[in-house]
Amino acid sequence: MKIKILVLPLLLFGLISCGPSRKKEADKINSIENRLFSPTATSLDKEAADSLLTLYTAFIKNFPTDSLTRKYTFKAGSLYMNTGNGKQALEMFDLYRSTYPNDVKSAMCLFFSAYIYENILKNLDKAQELYILFIEKYPRHDFADDAQSALNNLGKTPEQMVKEFEKKRQADSAMRADSLKKAGKRKK
Repeated sequence: MKIKILVLPLLLFGLISCGPSRKKEADKINSIENRLFSPTATSLDKEAADSLLTLYTAFIKNFPTDSLTRKYTFKAGSLYMNTGNGKQALEMFDLYRSTYPNDVKSAMCLFFSAYIYENILKNLDKAQELYILFIEKYPRHDFADDAQSALNNLGKTPEQMVKEFEKKRQADSAMRADSLKKAGKRKK
């Protein structure tokens, strides 16, 4: 009986100490973030970015309810997006939106998802669907105008956008000139 009493706590201690350490993982993440996003860094270190993404993913899996998980999920989505890994970025942004639907960054996750479908995955139909959803859900968000602009230019080449801009500028100039002309006649 005495042996069982001594063995049980030792067994529990052994199981607990074999698990991942939250502090160690957070420290590793912090260290790589500081190196990767240092003001002296001139370009993205692909190897460090991959290591950081692995650490973010492990932390999210190992500590799903931790206070840092929200931040790491968003950062992982952003880093995946900025390294061109659209599928993984979408997974992180979807996880963020489903886990923290009322968080202020959920709106950005939706916008970034539309951006990924448009610019990385080249799925314009899905991008359109998500930009529309973003505008409907967040009409007063800082990115609402950007979403509307993206919708207006979806699938257009840069040359087409320049031509449309030039036409609009010419039409605006003609309208201003016409308004000035009419205003000048009223003064006489």
